This record gives sequence, structure tokens and C-alpha cells, in this order.
Amino acid sequence: MSARTLGLIMNGVSGRMGVNQHLIRSVTDLDAEIASPANHIFFDTATTQMRPTLLEKAIAAGKHVYCEKPIATNLAEALKICRLAKQKGVKNGTVQDKLFLPGLQKIRMLRDSGFFGRIFAVRGEFGYWVFEGDWQAAQRPSWNYRTADGGGIVLDMVCHWRYVLDNLFGSVKSVSCIAATHIPERVDEAGKRYPATADDAAYASFQLEGGIIAHINMSWAVRVYRDDLVTFQVDGTLGSAVAGLTDCMIQPRAATPRPVWNPDQKQTIDFYDSWQKVPDNVVYENGFKAEWEMFIRHVVEDAPFHHTLVEGAKGVQLVECAHQSWQERRWVDVPSLVI
Repeated sequence: MSARTLGLIMNGVSGRMGVNQHLIRSVTDLDAEIASPANHIFFDTATTQMRPTLLEKAIAAGKHVYCEKPIATNLAEALKICRLAKQKGVKNGTVQDKLFLPGLQKIRMLRDSGFFGRIFAVRGEFGYWVFEGDWQAAQRPSWNYRTADGGGIVLDMVCHWRYVLDNLFGSVKSVSCIAATHIPERVDEAGKRYPATADDAAYASFQLEGGIIAHINMSWAVRVYRDDLVTFQVDGTLGSAVAGLTDCMIQPRAATPRPVWNPDQKQTIDFYDSWQKVPDNVVYENGFKAEWEMFIRHVVEDAPFHHTLVEGAKGVQLVECAHQSWQERRWVDVPSLVI
């Protein structure tokens, strides 16, 4: 088998992401690297506001492109990039790492096995307390809390929920969302106070194909009292499951307890005791690394790759629908995208 060298342009990759994806990190002259015929793939994980411009430049130079989400801050820019990639015939993709979480892969396995029967409800809880930056340093960068810098939990997280819901449970058909800025002032990396203009929490309901109802709470102003930083509960006619980042617990219909409402009596059922853990029968790769390998095979071998820029545009579309729902205080339908 002959070897082939691929030149990768890595823009903005550092820290945990770079280590886990097994990628070399470097700072270069970006324009020169995009122009160089020795490079074949452009990957962007820097600022969201600059992403469409950089992707457009790379696509125009004939590079295959792969990027973090969101692929743009608005749907018009996202669609423009999708159409340009299609016109130029370059391979393209976006990171959809949550699908590769061991917990959600176990949910997929349960779904495919028929464990749930007919799924009718999905509930998600995401978030943790991000310190304000005064007496304890914040665990997230300050730009996350400034709208002008591309901050906001709806923009950050609803892109994730789109591909999770679409791929595991059913296409998103409509959304109802309300968001808030619970912590109005924070302290930045330099110790300076600043107004938090972006939403730090959102509460969204989704109607999915097939009549499934999903609801996801997301917040950077919540103290965790659950098994993980994100959990998904899936309820079906034959069984239920609760998954975190890695573990997944199940309760089949035949093992479901029979509680009776009686506020005058102390609860006698240990509801956690009747759930069982899905065994770790499979070794799961790091999600970022696994998807990178899929994309490289897509570029080199023309192997199938579902996580395209169009899928990323769907995430941006749902963000806009969620913002519209919040502003207009109503359900908003999510139309099919036309590329």
C-alpha cells in the first residue's frame, strides 16, 4: 500500500483538543499556508465571527475544509459557505463530537436494538456553575458572555442539540425557547468587571419527527445535582434510559416499579435501585479523533461522511429559530434547508 502525505492547516487548535485529536499544533502564516499546494485540508476552530471568511478563502483555494461548530453566526453566511463548497467540489465537514460520546453511543445501540419500543420523550440537562471571576476564576473565557464577541449559550449549545436530536431521535420540526442572562456582570481574565450581555441559560422544547417531544435545559448558572455535566433521559413504551458522557442506565418495562402517590408517607421505593448499567462491551475512541479519522478517509478514499457543512448549517438554522421563538414568545417551525 502506497503512503500519501496530507498537509493540514490547523487554525486555532490548542490544548485538550489538539492532544486528544493527536494533531500537531503550530502557529503559521495562514494566508501562505492556504495558498501552498502542499496543504490539502483547512481546519478552523478559532473565532466564530471569522469562520465564514476563512472557510471561503480556503474553499476558493481548493482546500477541503473541516471546522468547529457553529459554522457561522447566522444562517445566510452558513448557506453561502455550503453552496461555495458544493460549487467548488471540495470535501467538507463540521465537528459533531457529542454523537461519539460513549453514553450517547449506548443510547444509539439501545435504539437500534428495539429496547425502547416507540420513543415518545427525550429530556436533557446540560450545564454547571461557571464562576463569575471575582473570588474564583471562571472556567470559561469571558467572550462567551458577550454577544458582540459571539457569546451566548443558545448559539453555543443549540447547534449541538440539533445534530444529537436529528441523528438519534428524529428530525427537529419546531422549537419553543426562552433564554436568560442570570448573571448580569462578570470579571474577565484581566480582573476587570464587564457586563454580561449574552444569554447564559436557555430552556427549549422541540417537536421531532414521529411525534417525539424533547426538552433540554442548558445553563452556565446551575449547580450540578445529577450524575454528569450532561444527561439525557429517553422514554419509550418498552423501556427508558438515562445517559451521561460515558455511562448509561436502563429500566425495561418489566422491571419498572409501581409507585403510588401518597404525600403522607415517606417514600419507600429506592428509585435508583431498579435501574441497571449498560456494560462497557465496546472500547470507545475519543470522539474528536474518531471523527477526524472519518473525515480523512472521506478525503482520501471518498468514504461516506455524514457530518457535512450542510449539517452544520442546520445547527445555525435551529439557533436562529430558537432566538426567534425567544424574541416572539411562540413556537417556531423549522423548515427544510435548500442549498
